[in-house]
Amino acid sequence: MSAGGRLEGKVCVITGVAGGIGGATAERFAREGARVVGVDLAEHSVGELSLRADVADEEAVRGVYARAREELGRIDVLFNNAGISPNDDASVLETTLEAWERVQAVNLRSVFLCCKHGIPHLLEGGGGSVINTASFVAILGAATSQISYTASKGGVLALSRELGVEFARRGVRVNALCPGPVDTPLLRELYAKDPEQAARRLVHVPMGRFARAEEIANAALFLAGDESSFVTASTFTVDGGITGAYTTPM
Repeated sequence: MSAGGRLEGKVCVITGVAGGIGGATAERFAREGARVVGVDLAEHSVGELSLRADVADEEAVRGVYARAREELGRIDVLFNNAGISPNDDASVLETTLEAWERVQAVNLRSVFLCCKHGIPHLLEGGGGSVINTASFVAILGAATSQISYTASKGGVLALSRELGVEFARRGVRVNALCPGPVDTPLLRELYAKDPEQAARRLVHVPMGRFARAEEIANAALFLAGDESSFVTASTFTVDGGITGAYTTPM
């Protein structure tokens, strides 16, 4: 733990902590003095308190926050980051109802449950920050569709805006973090199999590359800390300029 870090002593619950963004954020928060509670369905050992839980299950979510509160005394930050993007989520013409509902459960229902059962702990502690991972696809359409993923992230964006307004005078800030495509092992594997798809996406990124997980973690750090004390109900986009571009540099 660092002395005098930007999150010194704050208890931060991070879901999806075994993934690229979640893991990088847990490391970043810890370096800034946070006490990290890492939550994931997969086995992991991230955080001062490491919990394995299905965040689409209400009782499991309720238990996560109760355990964090019991063992660490308070909760200050929720980073609701868990999500999936499976191969069987594609065009609306191809995606099955089962695939649709599986993605909605992990990507949207889990955020609802984490806010429902996490925000009361923030209120009891006098306030805090909620960061919900949405996506730049909540703002833009794509011909390379992942219909349930896109719809779920649009839901996260709207939910975050509503909660940010609802709790603005009660000391709880709620923001949607909207990353562009992130260079993770999963994405590298996918694009190694299909370089044409990689090139099709990269051409739309003004910076000419995908984000590093650490860059998204830095954005989460800003939203978690006191430096963003007047930021709520925002669409916080970290996408290398994608949503601002008509054409990109040659």
